[in-house]
Amino acid sequence: MTTVHRRCATSLALAVAAASMAIVPQAMAQEAFPEDPVEFIVPWSPGGGSDTLMRLVANHAETYLGQPLPVINMPGVSGTTGLKELSRRDADGYTIGQVHEGLMVASHTGLTPLNYDDFEAVAAVTQSPQYLTVPGDAPYSTFDEFVDYAKQHPGEVRFGVTLGGVPHIHAAMMEEAEDLQFRYVGFEGTGPRIRALVGGHIDAAIGDISSSGEFVKNGDLRFLAVGSEERQPEAPDVPTFAELGHPELKLNIIRGILAPKGTPEERIDVLAAAFESMSQDEAFAQAVHNAGASVVFEGPDAFAEYLETSDATIERLSGKLAR
Repeated sequence: MTTVHRRCATSLALAVAAASMAIVPQAMAQEAFPEDPVEFIVPWSPGGGSDTLMRLVANHAETYLGQPLPVINMPGVSGTTGLKELSRRDADGYTIGQVHEGLMVASHTGLTPLNYDDFEAVAAVTQSPQYLTVPGDAPYSTFDEFVDYAKQHPGEVRFGVTLGGVPHIHAAMMEEAEDLQFRYVGFEGTGPRIRALVGGHIDAAIGDISSSGEFVKNGDLRFLAVGSEERQPEAPDVPTFAELGHPELKLNIIRGILAPKGTPEERIDVLAAAFESMSQDEAFAQAVHNAGASVVFEGPDAFAEYLETSDATIERLSGKLAR
C-alpha cells in the first residue's frame, strides 16, 4: 500500500471512529432523558377540575417516566398565563403544560395570541363531562324550570364562567339553544367559580364531578343536566342534554399535555410513552374515575389532530362570546 493510500485509509478510519464516538453520546443522551424532574405547569387555580386531575397525572406518571413531575399552578387570564410561560421555556422536554379546549377559545376571542399550534402536542390524558350546576336552594330543580326562569328574567341569571374559556362557550351554546340571555360573571378556573356558586354569589355555572360532586351530595348544589352522550354512573339521576331535546349540547373537556415548540421529537415520544403506560394503569384509571372523569389516551399525532378539529369548531362559535 502506498503512503497516500495508507494516509487515506488512516483518515477514513479516524473519521469512522469519530462519527461512532459522536453517535454513542447522542444515543446515550436520548436514552437518559429525563435525568431531572419535569416541571408540569397547570394554568389554573388549585382545587378545580384541571388541578385535581393533573395532580393525579403527575403522581402516577412519575412511575413510568422515572422522574417527578412537580405541579406548578399558574392561573390567570382564562388559563393563558401559564401557557404563555410554557411558550417561553426551553424546548428541552423538561417543562410541559396542561391544555384543554379553553386555549382555542381564548385565542379566538382575543385573550391571547397563542394557540395550540404554537406548542408541540404530547398526549391527551383525561376527559370530563360538564354539568349545568345550580345552588341546592335555587328556584328551579330541573332544566326546563331553569329555562323558564331564565326566559322570565332575561339578563338577570348570573352565570359563572371562565371568561373567554370553555365554560363561557358552553353557556353560550345553552343561550343559543333556548334563546336565553345570561349575565356572565368571570372567574379564574372551576374552583373559585364553584365556591362562588355554593356561597350564593352567582345563580348557575358549568361544573364537573371533581369540583362539584361533593357539594351535590351534601345538598349545597344541584346538577340539572350533563353534556355527555349517556348518563354518568356518578350521577345517574341527571339527564343528558340530548334526553332533554338538545343533542347538539355536547359539553365535554379533554385535558392533555403540551410542550414548548421545537421540543425534540424523541423527547416528545418518551413523554408520550410514559403517559400511554400510565393510561393503562388500573390504579390511575380508578383515581380518575373517583374524580369524576375518565381516562383517554391519544398520542402526539392523534392529539394534534383533535386540537385542530376542535379549533375549527370553536372558531365558528366564538363570535357568540363577543358581547
